[in-house]
Amino acid sequence: MTTPLKSLALLTLSAVLITTGCAKKKPIDFSRELEPGRMALEKISPAEYPDFTLDQTKARDLSSAATHSLEYLAKRSSTQYYPYLDITHDRAVASVVALKSIMDRHAASPMTSAQLNQTIRDEFEVYRSIGGWNPDTNDFSRSVLYTGYFTPIYNASLTRTGEFQWPLYRRPADLLTDPEGITASRRTADGQFVVYHKRGEIESNNLLAGQELVFLSSRWDAYVISIQGSAKLKLQEGRILEVGYAGNNGWPYVSPGRKLLADGRITKDQLTLRGLKTHFAANPADMDRYLHLNSRFVFFSERPGGPFGSLNTPVTAFGTVATDKQVYPRAMPSFVQTQLTTTGGTPAPFNAWFMDQDTGGAIRAAGRADLYMGIGPDAELIAGRQLYEGKFYYIAVKPELIQKYLQGRSPIAQTAY
Repeated sequence: MTTPLKSLALLTLSAVLITTGCAKKKPIDFSRELEPGRMALEKISPAEYPDFTLDQTKARDLSSAATHSLEYLAKRSSTQYYPYLDITHDRAVASVVALKSIMDRHAASPMTSAQLNQTIRDEFEVYRSIGGWNPDTNDFSRSVLYTGYFTPIYNASLTRTGEFQWPLYRRPADLLTDPEGITASRRTADGQFVVYHKRGEIESNNLLAGQELVFLSSRWDAYVISIQGSAKLKLQEGRILEVGYAGNNGWPYVSPGRKLLADGRITKDQLTLRGLKTHFAANPADMDRYLHLNSRFVFFSERPGGPFGSLNTPVTAFGTVATDKQVYPRAMPSFVQTQLTTTGGTPAPFNAWFMDQDTGGAIRAAGRADLYMGIGPDAELIAGRQLYEGKFYYIAVKPELIQKYLQGRSPIAQTAY
């Protein structure tokens, strides 16, 4: 098991403890980008395996999440992202099938931790995240910063009226992106390709007038939806409108909350969604200054049946993790070791299995991972408090067991996809 973990706020936003005669420690850089070609995982020996557990995993929900991973891996387009290290596409499929089998067996007849650990050792190889960069050791720390995200439920209107003044926008016709949606540009009247407009430019100059999808009663709520990537909106006529991610302007995410803290506008205890909402409600003039620091701008469309992740499959509460898809393997099984602060407000160890099925807007490195917490106010409360370090593992079936877990699947699932 991991030792007690420290939050990022304690590591980077407050004074670091200094002992007599010792130099001040530098904070881990969880956002450091990896050099081209470097992957986020490294294979480890059985002596380094953690204590795997099923205690905090909802087996049936994770089995459902695994089914969504298999739906994605059944698409021909998924093959372009493999091999990942020594994990072939067939091996990725077999690994998801294998973990799903474990979850199904556990749901029917619970396994002990000892049985699970032995199964992992018998049937899988384990890979560990290299984590964020440690300047003191000049090496990767093997520690990951876990944040949380959720799907909010807010009131909204299809027209700008009364209190409903703050829009979410459709994807504009002039937004050009690469297939991964990582870079974005627009073409000028003279045929030049330039970077797309920043948040501040869009909002200050009303550049997307006519592209409004829906209107919120709170500027902060509209901003939160843009960070979370999806929402369920209660319209005035009574129906629920589900909206989901339809692209972004290509600019990197910048945290307004951390700048507020650095400027002394909030305390570290206020660095939560609830704390920021309270601050901006009391200081609305801060919104232009600080929200516009985050140049990233997200576009939306109506997407019933979700919420969906970046793999275009549904996400699962406490079963889907979002990572940088340039350095982590898509749709694969992963094991999270960190802390979680529940609605009661007390942090406690959290160890559970997840499927890697989404991309976080703030994530560009091996040192970050974002846990999907679910839908509504309780999920918002938990996600808003999630800011803890931990370890991050992936598993892949041993090469000699690939065909065992692919047996009975369609030929297309064993070859070309």
